Amino acid sequence: MERDETLCHCMDVTKGEVEDAIKEKNLTTVEQVQEETEAGTGCGACIEDIEDVLKEVSG
Repeated sequence: MERDETLCHCMDVTKGEVEDAIKEKNLTTVEQVQEETEAGTGCGACIEDIEDVLKEVSG
């Protein structure tokens, strides 16, 4: 998934926005990402994608 692709369609949040929030705020959980970006707070279908981005960013 590219940075400009929509990760959360319900809240219209891109992968890049999630990556940036994780890096800037040192987020480590899906719940923290949800609070910061609102991604994953609609239908929840993107929770697995958020987990994947967390793993990518944290190495």
